[in-house]
Amino acid sequence: MKDLPLSEVRLGLIGLGYIGKVHLRNCLKLDSAKVVAVSDTSEKAIRLAKRMDVEKTYSNYRELINDHAVEAVIIALPTHLHLQCVKEVAEAGKHVFLEKPLARNTTEGKEIVSHVRKKNIKLMVGYPLRFAQAFQALKKKMETGELGEVQIACATNIASGPFFHRAERGIPHPIPEWWLKKELSSGGALMDLGCHMINLLHWYFGEVTSIKTYLGYRFNLDLEDHASCMIRFKNKQIALLNVGWFSQKNHIKVDIHGTVDSASAYHGQSRVSAGIQLVLGRIPDFFKPYQRELSTFTECVRNDTAPSPSAEDALRDLETLELAYKNEMRLD
Repeated sequence: MKDLPLSEVRLGLIGLGYIGKVHLRNCLKLDSAKVVAVSDTSEKAIRLAKRMDVEKTYSNYRELINDHAVEAVIIALPTHLHLQCVKEVAEAGKHVFLEKPLARNTTEGKEIVSHVRKKNIKLMVGYPLRFAQAFQALKKKMETGELGEVQIACATNIASGPFFHRAERGIPHPIPEWWLKKELSSGGALMDLGCHMINLLHWYFGEVTSIKTYLGYRFNLDLEDHASCMIRFKNKQIALLNVGWFSQKNHIKVDIHGTVDSASAYHGQSRVSAGIQLVLGRIPDFFKPYQRELSTFTECVRNDTAPSPSAEDALRDLETLELAYKNEMRLD
């Protein structure tokens, strides 16, 4: 007789920064999972977890990994810590939900893919736009032929990046250093926001054959704060990708133009509106896809099915991003 699915997946959460807190709040709304342990080096973050009734808290993530009560792990750490943490979680035989991007580069990404395959571990990468209903509906329109043969697309992701308002109770918080150090983050706006859109475009159109890139430095940083890419796909579609760290409102949009019709999908919300919903105890509209992706991950663990977006999907995104950085155009 086939084993029945687990009634509830017991999760451990490593990293309680901005996105880690989003995941923690979302997990509290899931029927299929329970966060039984969290790990963070911040005492303030640990106090927050305790107020949210998390049973166990650790300052060292290795203690969480070795906790037998934890069945699967959400990793919400900076990119330069992904490889080592994934390897340790996989060695412990626990499945992984990993924040994007997969790693700093394809070398690290390939090592992650190889390791989880060797240990027969499920690894899902956090690309919430795949779970936004507007972008799902757009994909369905393409698949049903409603738009005809798609010729061109425009994908835009504009946000604040590391420059969003960090004050809490009137006390300003500095930008974490890893954001603006290339050796730690591996890239600026193109890596941070572009990976979301490239993953979405791969999902829509498949393999990329060429990409040309312009990188912008409005803030005179070592990392680009905005970028534009011209992408060509194997199936002949052309897409223009625009990303930037210059707006306090999240603005994510895809326009698709085909031989029969055109269609668009939008996902965005001001931080003020999102903050009000949080105060009211609701999941902000912008973060509902984040809840859906975690629900999908826990269902994959419960039912022993392959998660998507997978580690292999995210590695393909890194390969395209590396090509984008390599093929930079100068517009001086």
